Amino acid sequence: MKVLVTGGAGYIGSVMIPIFLEKGYKIICLDRFFFGKESLKDVSSDSNLELVKDDVRWFDANLLKSVDAVIDLASLSNDPSGELDPLKTLDINYLGRVRVAKLSKEHGVKRYVLASTCSVYGFQEGILDEASPTNPLTTYAKSNVLAEKDVLTLADDRFTVTVLRQATVYGLSPRMRFDLAINGMVLGVYKNRKIPVMRDGTQWRPFVHVRDTSKAFLMVLESPENKVNKQIFNVGANDQNVQIFPLAELIKETLSVPFEIEWYGSPDKRSYRVNFDKIKNILGFVPNYTPKEGAKEVYEALENNKVTDSLKTKTVEWYKHLLEANKLLEEVILKDTLL
Repeated sequence: MKVLVTGGAGYIGSVMIPIFLEKGYKIICLDRFFFGKESLKDVSSDSNLELVKDDVRWFDANLLKSVDAVIDLASLSNDPSGELDPLKTLDINYLGRVRVAKLSKEHGVKRYVLASTCSVYGFQEGILDEASPTNPLTTYAKSNVLAEKDVLTLADDRFTVTVLRQATVYGLSPRMRFDLAINGMVLGVYKNRKIPVMRDGTQWRPFVHVRDTSKAFLMVLESPENKVNKQIFNVGANDQNVQIFPLAELIKETLSVPFEIEWYGSPDKRSYRVNFDKIKNILGFVPNYTPKEGAKEVYEALENNKVTDSLKTKTVEWYKHLLEANKLLEEVILKDTLL
């Protein structure tokens, strides 16, 4: 099977692609490579991997010829990043991904899987499943709701469409991110024995390891069409719904080191607990990792210099850097033109 993975050099994609290659899949990675290609260096020589530097909003649709399935990961990721430029977020995360889905159907691709997020639930009481109403509070979440709606309408007997609403991801990745809750807490402990906790600490979040969510995408591709077509699945586990302050205490217990709480931000307006029975019952998905294991592996990787903290590991900060760099470049070009 040949699979096009958009955004394949990102935090999830750089974990997912090696797993798919090990299974014998042929992979086309379509990415802007804003964070470079280093995340795929360990598999860059694999003859079954093709890297294409392009954008979901305007790539040549001929790339989809002979592609069997598309996994659409490309997006400006997370809520803070989405607010840097809301119009661009909608352009990429909504219109860009709908374009990918429509072109996939037009070119005979059999399966399309959209990477969505549990943040579409926003703030709600109770435990939410796929039939619960969405309540998107940010541009990032809103763009995912819009994309979900439009791509699902494309599904038919010849074009299988599946939406995966992922819990907050954690764990090691070649394109490491320390702007995610568990990873960021571990980094705080490692650097200065302080755990950053967003106020007021009572907000709920579901979590899933990056290798587990990658496994979920693989299971969707390998499942019978009648099980996954026109379906939305929450990706995670019921026992990995955790409040943020208790999560910090869990990190302390796991790492066995003293720490102080470093409160930041205004009280979080997002809080949601999610039910994951559907993906377990229909696809047999059960995570292999827990937040404790994820925290421990990230901490050990930091201690052994397998990963390091840098501007690139904070998505919103790197985007700000790129935006400023592009602004300066435009100013230089304009100045040269005027001279």
